[in-house]
Amino acid sequence: MSITRCCRLFGVTRAGYYAWRGRRVSAHAQQDRLLTTQIERVFAAHAGRYGSPRVYRVLQEEGVCVSRRRVARLMRAAGWRGKAVGGYRPRVGVHRFYEQHPNRIRRTVPTACNQIWVGDITYLAIAGRWHYLAVIMDQYSRRVIAWALRPRRDARVTRAVLNAAVGRRTPLDGLIFHSDRGSEYLAAHFRDRLRHFGILQSANQRGPEDNAHMESFFHTLKAETTRGVTFAAEGPLRALLRRYVQYYNHERLHSALGYQSPVAFEARAA
Repeated sequence: MSITRCCRLFGVTRAGYYAWRGRRVSAHAQQDRLLTTQIERVFAAHAGRYGSPRVYRVLQEEGVCVSRRRVARLMRAAGWRGKAVGGYRPRVGVHRFYEQHPNRIRRTVPTACNQIWVGDITYLAIAGRWHYLAVIMDQYSRRVIAWALRPRRDARVTRAVLNAAVGRRTPLDGLIFHSDRGSEYLAAHFRDRLRHFGILQSANQRGPEDNAHMESFFHTLKAETTRGVTFAAEGPLRALLRRYVQYYNHERLHSALGYQSPVAFEARAA
């Protein structure tokens, strides 16, 4: 098709077409190309886990002069979006037994490590069968202290992760351990273990918002590592969890910590 016919088709003049062809790329567009390359590097380095706020923070730390809105615009244009999962819907009709245990953290804000630990369990599929991941986190620094993966959801998996956490941190008496009202946390064997270590037990009263730190961690974990991935054996999943917990504690920027990693936050607080 001739130039004249193309211009008629799109309603432009020949002079306008040739002026557009001869126009140089603007400085702003050139800078956008450079920034897009830098954003792609950060996005790929974190395996697509970072959205625009964290990518922006990384670029700031590297000395790149750019606004958060510009980073968001360029990521939208490139089709890059940080991994995420949907929200959580609370269950209703919880048995009265679970409400006998007080929520000790509702109006308590930790000011140092080893004041409040939070724990929870989630499920992950291996060869079509559920396995259960129990995790304990320090609420102050959001650092994952210990985790355990077992094929059964009972007090043995929660006792195992509690023993590992105490072995690594050796907390003083008075530490609060908070969880949901699951039977694996309120079973006599687990409660006895808490008393043995001098740890005060705390439990949700109203739903997942009472244990939001753990809910947030599991959402992030699944979004960034296991969603859409199948595991034929336990070994590959364990290796993935070890790598991710190391990354989460030492590298991943946490917005609630002023965009620091949990380990860096603990070091500065100390």
